[in-house]
Amino acid sequence: MRSINRRSVQVGSLHCQVVDALPPDQKPQWLVVLCHGYGAPGDDLVPLGGEILSQSSLVADQTQFLFPAAPIDLGDQGMPGGRAWWNLDIFQLQMAVMMGRFREFRSQVPEGLDNARTLLTETIDQWRQSNGVSWDHVILGGFSQGSMLATDVTLHLEENPSGLVIFSGTLLNAEEWRLLAKKHRGLTVVQSHGTDDPLLPHYAAEDLKDLLNDAGANVEFITFRGGHGIPPAALERTIHLLNRRIMDH
Repeated sequence: MRSINRRSVQVGSLHCQVVDALPPDQKPQWLVVLCHGYGAPGDDLVPLGGEILSQSSLVADQTQFLFPAAPIDLGDQGMPGGRAWWNLDIFQLQMAVMMGRFREFRSQVPEGLDNARTLLTETIDQWRQSNGVSWDHVILGGFSQGSMLATDVTLHLEENPSGLVIFSGTLLNAEEWRLLAKKHRGLTVVQSHGTDDPLLPHYAAEDLKDLLNDAGANVEFITFRGGHGIPPAALERTIHLLNRRIMDH
């Protein structure tokens, strides 16, 4: 089994974890950027990098993972080590789910989303340019709030990344996303969502899937029995996406 490398770096305004299995003198040909969810530590998704690299030698030979930490420290809100891409009112969110009013959120533009998008885009641009990786060799994704940001960043790009991975995400900023999605026909998306998700309802994830498909994206939608998490099937399809992209090039 090859050695997995991990190091901490500051890229632009964001602190990141870099994970790969490459020799020290080899630059990556492919970049996978995964953003953690609300309230999680910045390195929450790092184990996924090692798991994917250990399961595919093709990916391990050419790919680097970048795990940025969100800019907002939630320590003063009773979540030591927790971070956020923008602030959330969790109580308000839970009440909306309980009262069947969650769809009201999809028209909202969260305060702080624009700033988070700018910071993440600048970080990815700086890292990929320093390594000579073009956007069509980047797969962007995340979990929960991180997947919402990854979707927003993707839709604001001038070109399609190699893929978008949405683990337990949802639709927000619907009016703008619908307009932007029309410019991303052919975008490849792996999306997963639990039928019993207590935070972000399954039907809202389906709304996002429908918006992207209607705009001409190719969405592989993975439904699983469970809550707010990442099932093995979603990880398998992500590995499959990476393998297919690398082989196609």
